[in-house]
Amino acid sequence: MSDAARRSNLPPLSLHVPEPRFRPGDAVDFADVSVPPVAAARRPDTAAAADGFHELAFGLVRVLDFDGSAGGQWDPRLTPDLKRKILRDMALTRAFDERMFRAQRQGKTSFYMKSLGEEAVSVGAAAALASDDMCFPSYRQQGILVSRGHSLVEMMNQIYSNRGDKLAGKQLPIMYSERDKGFFSISGNLTTQYPQAVGWAMASAAKGDTRIAATWCGEGSTAEGDFHSACTFASVYRAPVIFNVVNNQWAISSFSGFAGAEATTFAARAIGYGIAGLRVDGNDALAVYAATAWAAERARTNQGPTLIEHFTYRAEGHSTSDDPTQYRSAGEPNAWPLGDPIVRLRDHLIAIGEWDEARHEAMDREVADQVKAAQKDAEKNGILGHGLHQPLDSLFDGVFEEMPWHLKEQRAQMLAEEEASGRPWARK
Repeated sequence: MSDAARRSNLPPLSLHVPEPRFRPGDAVDFADVSVPPVAAARRPDTAAAADGFHELAFGLVRVLDFDGSAGGQWDPRLTPDLKRKILRDMALTRAFDERMFRAQRQGKTSFYMKSLGEEAVSVGAAAALASDDMCFPSYRQQGILVSRGHSLVEMMNQIYSNRGDKLAGKQLPIMYSERDKGFFSISGNLTTQYPQAVGWAMASAAKGDTRIAATWCGEGSTAEGDFHSACTFASVYRAPVIFNVVNNQWAISSFSGFAGAEATTFAARAIGYGIAGLRVDGNDALAVYAATAWAAERARTNQGPTLIEHFTYRAEGHSTSDDPTQYRSAGEPNAWPLGDPIVRLRDHLIAIGEWDEARHEAMDREVADQVKAAQKDAEKNGILGHGLHQPLDSLFDGVFEEMPWHLKEQRAQMLAEEEASGRPWARK
């Protein structure tokens, strides 16, 4: 009997195509999202072997409960002042996002990406890292710069690509680079920052330094080859690096199932590489802080890398180029069971008697005014599309450490043609 004949009684092969549970117009029910009790997750010693706490890659590290209390083994027991700083930094990040989103809609810049609902992922982590640890962000971690006290005006100058833009208009809006704040240049190519972070961390270790690296990507980007190459090198050499995977449920127009979310958690990817893996409530700023501080101590004591999955939700579109109403239910953001990170930390501070509604309203007004004033200052340097803000021949600068002969030749030709034409299009 032939092989084909022996298979004749089997059903035909078929492919599984992931499909989100809710589409536009659907009612939303997140009842299947497991939210374990705050006390459920144990906190291993930072020197524990990575294979000794695999369950933490499948559970959910939490500190803040929904009644405003904080508890469990992961409670970092921060001072009220630090909690208030984290709250303010998240509020300032949100106010910055809102004003820059509006500026894009007004035609003042070409592109923007908000972090609405994900502020704790960057702000909580930045608070736990040392100020000179190196961050390799994706494009939704503006909260790191805010937390580290970077100038809002300079961030806006970059968004507007104006005369004050230190990057001279060479980066897409929101792709900041700030060496003094330990903020590596953002790349539009997904997950390129992962192997860069590992390389930086390996160099820090090779030099006997004490600084570590942290890097971020979205859950969809874990399907990129760079992610897996980075995990391999970090595992083999025990690089002092923290991998942050921001699982906000959606990539642009496609849900997390296409990156493997239906099969297992993203934190579980750590297990295959033999590195520590944590799954964290990404809307709980104290849990993010605690997990990052734990991972940072592991890295700094030569225990190797940690992968942290931040379980959160992207409340807005992927960017100003995206319309989420075309592919997901409008009810999802409000139904997300882990709530709003700012509201949750606010309620906690109120519950412990360290905050109140009046102070919160005053803070919101204060950060809104701060962002508004920064915008006015930035726009004095110009906005995108209103004239040439950088000398045109500056496009040759910063490409090579030493400009090669052919670029020198092209630049000279450009300046000669400008002079001959009498039109000052190369220099303002």
